[in-house]
Amino acid sequence: MSKPRRPKRPVDGILLLDKPAGLTSNQILQWIKHRYQAEKAGHTGSLDPLATGVLPICLGEATKFSHYLLEADKTYHTRLRLGQRTNTSDAEGEVVEERPVPALTREALEQVLDGFRGDIMQVPSMFSALKQDGRPLYELARAGIEVERAARPVTIHSLVLDVLEPPFAELTVSCSKGTYIRNLVEDIGEALGCGAHVVELRRLQAGPFRIEQTSTREQVAAAEEQGFPALDALLQPAWAGLADWPRVELSETSAYYLRHGNPVRASGLPREGSVLIFQSPDNEFLGVGAVDDDGLLAPRRLLKVPQGQT
Repeated sequence: MSKPRRPKRPVDGILLLDKPAGLTSNQILQWIKHRYQAEKAGHTGSLDPLATGVLPICLGEATKFSHYLLEADKTYHTRLRLGQRTNTSDAEGEVVEERPVPALTREALEQVLDGFRGDIMQVPSMFSALKQDGRPLYELARAGIEVERAARPVTIHSLVLDVLEPPFAELTVSCSKGTYIRNLVEDIGEALGCGAHVVELRRLQAGPFRIEQTSTREQVAAAEEQGFPALDALLQPAWAGLADWPRVELSETSAYYLRHGNPVRASGLPREGSVLIFQSPDNEFLGVGAVDDDGLLAPRRLLKVPQGQT
């Protein structure tokens, strides 16, 4: 006899999880969704099973704004192994080539790293989550299929050499969306003439969210033992990933018209761009809007109206 399905509940917010190694982002997502009994959940950018660190998980209405976090810059700390190239560009793959590591000074390595700072072109790994004809590249790679990938522009805002202890080195990388650290490490290894692969990878920041703000899997499990109030206390508000956006407050009347798809007048609007919308006097978050050509506030992505309200 099958077990009865757990009831779902309407819970909205963002859980900042310190993802553990050894699990896929989707496995962690499903684990969190089950703990919270959430109706809807999604993460904002996959981390490889080997990787740890900041993984924002959006629950309920917060999923409406997850794509903004996908566009955000990220910061990583990585430990790399020089002199070895693997078929996955990280320690989970098989070593396919070994070459001697040249005598390296910090100054010599810094010169090589300088070629990877700023705007660069990067060919995505076959073990990335990018899709080809609807299938993730990593599925094709595991099936022994390799397809041509076009180079894409990415930006390395900062590339800091933290440790050099050949054959290992450690880097902190701040980069734009779509940057693959394993590819960056492999390309650095090729520039050095010895090859390299990622041994450890930790995401320190995703958009406005920092590693210091995260909860561990163990902390989530402990909160679950205490019940939903303790679990919900771990959540950031649905708008937390957009906290640096301008915000406006609407009266109850203006909020009514906005929720019915009508642009409204609002004080404190910027001349252009997107804003967070709240309703006074309770500071209730309504969603995201944008300034239209007439200088009015137009709705873009609004939260679902609670039952009983119109």
